[in-house]
This record gives sequence, structure tokens and C-alpha cells, in this order.
Amino acid sequence: MQNPFRATAGAPPPQVIGRIGVLDEFDYGLTLGSGAPSLLTIFTGARGIGKTVMLGEAGAVAESHGWVVISETATAGFMGRIGAQMQRHLQELGEGPARRRITGVSAAGFSITTQLPPEQQVGWRETGEALLRLLASNGTGLVVAVDEIHAADRAEISQLAAVIQHFITDSLPIGMLFAGLPAAVSDLLNEGVATFLRRADRIDLHAVAVGEVERSFAELFAQGGFEVSSALLTQAAAATDGYPFLIQLVGYFLWREAEKSSGVVDQAATTNAITAALRRNERVVLEAALSTASGRDVDFLCAMAQDEGSSIIGDVAERTGMSPSAASNYRRRLIEEGLIQPAGYGRVAFAIPGLRQHMRAAQ
Repeated sequence: MQNPFRATAGAPPPQVIGRIGVLDEFDYGLTLGSGAPSLLTIFTGARGIGKTVMLGEAGAVAESHGWVVISETATAGFMGRIGAQMQRHLQELGEGPARRRITGVSAAGFSITTQLPPEQQVGWRETGEALLRLLASNGTGLVVAVDEIHAADRAEISQLAAVIQHFITDSLPIGMLFAGLPAAVSDLLNEGVATFLRRADRIDLHAVAVGEVERSFAELFAQGGFEVSSALLTQAAAATDGYPFLIQLVGYFLWREAEKSSGVVDQAATTNAITAALRRNERVVLEAALSTASGRDVDFLCAMAQDEGSSIIGDVAERTGMSPSAASNYRRRLIEEGLIQPAGYGRVAFAIPGLRQHMRAAQ
């Protein structure tokens, strides 16, 4: 049995832990079709909490029902790219002139440029309607999954929401899934941009219960024929903090240690695996998340790192010499970046496991 853990951003895990209820609800929505609440969902959560994985898992569920899935990241022009994919699926299903080829996309005008004469070019909305009606006639539908909507152009999100609302009103079989950082998603919706999306089912993904991680590790390592004591499995699971990306990292390195030790894992191997996982998490997650942080952002985070739990904003301001208004501005910036999160009135906490230790080591 090969190492089942895939410690890469967005890679599907060997087991989906703590999210089965969400996927069951989505599965049920697919059986109901247009208008089912779970077919309009926004996944939010900290970096590495599994938002992209959830989009992929939900997409796989949709494909198992025979639905077409289009996945995009909300970088500039994503509306046009979705339109191009809809046109391609429409062609493959037998609609439209043969040998049509997409040559360009204009997202702002919802138009798709092809090699057909201008009068035969199809609008974004019309393309979507044609595809959805064709899929509906076959008892299926379309799911569009858009990742990182916190970075999306507001105009494109508004355009997309307006058309999706039209599809739902017409009882067409459409599902929309989004993923993004919590505070930025809140700002997006509170600004009045894409008001329709406020009615989406918003699921804030949190850390998985460590006990579930331990049970998953026990099952997978037993399947691999490895001998790991319950005490060491408990230690390995606790090191993940229930954080999905760390679950994959710890599992990956512990599996490697098991392969090197002829199937019997001891304390030294477990310690090596945990240490390697935490180092990789620092490089891949923490350093990447801090790459755009300013010097004062770092000062704010270092001040927070002096606390064992959540931090009082007033204390952080005093430690950094910031005025209350400046501290509030940095608080907002760091929340938008997904580095910290609100933790009650006047308090904030680190949003990414290991960030406190990382900031302490940086001082």
C-alpha cells in the first residue's frame, strides 16, 4: 500500500474527516435539484483548513450523480473562463455548430468570441441557459465551484451572482459553491456586492476533533500493515491540532518513518515525523502567509505571541506603541489576510496553527 497522505494544497485526503455531514447535505441537494439550499454554499475558514478540498469533494459527489462540474479560481477573467467551459460542454453534448472553437472571452459583456459570425455568437447567460436546459432534459445539472472569492473582482462576482439568481428563478439545475477567507467573504457580502449571495449557506470550516484524527490514523496505518501504539497515535494526532493540512503532513511523514522501520513505529520515529511536519508547515503555510506582511504587521503578531491564548487589542497596542486607531487598522488588515481572527469583544487569536510559535522564534 502506497503512502495515502497527499500533503499538498488542495490535494484530496485519504479520508475526509469531520466533514461528512456537509457532504451528505450537498448530496441530498443534488437529488432535489434546483432551489435546494445546499446547492448555494460558501465555505470559509483559515488557510489550510480544507476549503479547496471541500470544493473538490463536493465536485466529486456531483460528478457521481452525473452532473457537470466547472471549477475555477477567482482570478481576473474567471467569468469568461467559466463561460468558455460552458460552451465546450454544450458542444460536447451535441449542441451548436460542429468544429466551433473558442478564440477569446469578454467577461464584462458576458460574451464568448468564437469563429462564428458576430450574429451567431452566444451570450454568457444564453450559453448557460442552453447548457442547463440540455442537462435538465437528461436529469442532471451543472455545479460551478469558485475558489478564493476573497480575491475576486467585485464586478465579476456581481455579474456571476445576477446570472445564477436568474437560473435559480427559472428552476434550472444549477449549483454554486464558493470558498474564501472568512473576514474577506464577510466584507464582500456586507458591501452589498452580490446581495443575492447573502442567502447562501455559509459553512465556516473549523479544526477537526483530534479524536477523529486519531481514529483515522489508526485505521489507515492498520490498513498499511504498520504497528503504531495507541499512545504514539494519540501524540501524532495531537500534533495536528485537528488542522487538515497538518493532518496530511503528520500522516505523510509518519508513514515514511513506518516504511523505514520495517513497519514498527517507535517514539523516535514519531518525534521525527512530527518535527518534519511542523517544519514543512512553516515553509509551505506560515512563510507563505507572512510573505506580504509589513514590518508593523509582524510587530503586531509578535506582540500577540507573548500571550498564551487570545490577545486583548489594548495590550497589543501598548506593546507595539501603536495608537488604538492604528492597532484597529492592523487588526483589520491581518484578519483580512487570514492570519488572525476575532476571539470575542476586543480580542483576537491566531488563525493558523503554529503561527504563535513561529512568531516567538522570529523574535
